[in-house]
Amino acid sequence: MWEKRRVVITGMGVIAPNGIGVENFWDSLVHGRSGIRRITHFDASAYPSQIAAEVPDFDPTNYMNPKSARRMDRFSQFAVACTRMALDDASIEISKINSDRIGIALASALGGIPTAEEQHNVFIEKGLKRVDPLLATKLFLGAAASQISIGFGINGHSNTIGGACAAGADSIGYAFHAIQNDLADFMVTGGAEAPLAPLTFGAFCLIGALSKRNGDPMRASRPFDNERDGFVMGEGAGILILEDLENALERDVPIYAEILGYGTTNDAHNMVHPLPTGEQAKKAIQLALRYANIDSSEINYINAHGSSTPLNDKIETKVIKEVFGEYAYRIPISSTKSMIGHSLGAAGSIELISSVLTIKNGFIPPTVNYEFPDPECDLDYVPNKGKKALVKTVLKNSYGFGGKNSALIIRKYSHTV
Repeated sequence: MWEKRRVVITGMGVIAPNGIGVENFWDSLVHGRSGIRRITHFDASAYPSQIAAEVPDFDPTNYMNPKSARRMDRFSQFAVACTRMALDDASIEISKINSDRIGIALASALGGIPTAEEQHNVFIEKGLKRVDPLLATKLFLGAAASQISIGFGINGHSNTIGGACAAGADSIGYAFHAIQNDLADFMVTGGAEAPLAPLTFGAFCLIGALSKRNGDPMRASRPFDNERDGFVMGEGAGILILEDLENALERDVPIYAEILGYGTTNDAHNMVHPLPTGEQAKKAIQLALRYANIDSSEINYINAHGSSTPLNDKIETKVIKEVFGEYAYRIPISSTKSMIGHSLGAAGSIELISSVLTIKNGFIPPTVNYEFPDPECDLDYVPNKGKKALVKTVLKNSYGFGGKNSALIIRKYSHTV
């Protein structure tokens, strides 16, 4: 039996509402720039929520040829584009020699929803013969992972994780275990989402999940603030390259961070509402800490799920207090969803990229729009203005519909264990 291998992050690519590419994304986070605006993808004037975190100025042909782009839904375009960025960042050249040892673990909660809705309208209005013949291969959840395999010649195992808003974190956890257990030398992992379609968006409106702060979009996502009224739906993608440490050292490439632990549980309680006690969310963090073999006192920054919903933010705060005790009040916590909204299955991966950059740059991004303290959310949420800090070890929380709770722990790379 081989020893579990150390797993490091050597490449990243991101498409977010406030920046395309790692540098642009990070610059926006540092300066607290929001990517939330009124919806332009469709006419939302009759909806109770009319705002979203759209990605502006994305041209897929900057990353693939026009023919390939036409064969993909927007979520797949995001995934392929971010993979190109991440592979270049990690200086990986794929060949017949190594392609079997490169795997994919990709997340998406909704897949090709916009294409499905658009083509359903074509079907109703014009009949089956006018429907896009590529519909079946554009809309399924695994389309993005398959397009990555085909586009880059990756022959290793390819899997899609669909666990709602925790899927981005879960895909990274899956990839982490795959490399630890010698199932791959490299993993392309993360999430991609483009859910801004009329019916799907309306469905979230119907359950009262979305913010109705339509007159002030940039201030609508306000995690942990007493006047939060729901999340802001977003789109985007985050892709990371994970690899075995020894492989990275042999290639002599820069290492962003090391992944130490992953934990996941399920509330088994409700499809929408989290378990009020937060018991299983607490266990997910404890599992990640145990797997990482570190004490809770070693965590010096938390990138929160921080969705800006009344119940979730309160329970996440409660969970952090129960895991960390009095130390919870000394840990800086921020929610990047305050600036980029909630991109569902892509959220965990985009936010982990933010966490990696926090370690790399020694700077904690703010939780913007924090104006009115909530007595039940009384921790240090790094309100409105980021700050310099020596950050070594980060906890990333992710939660999702169906009671999903996931936690990842990453650390600044050191040659010693």
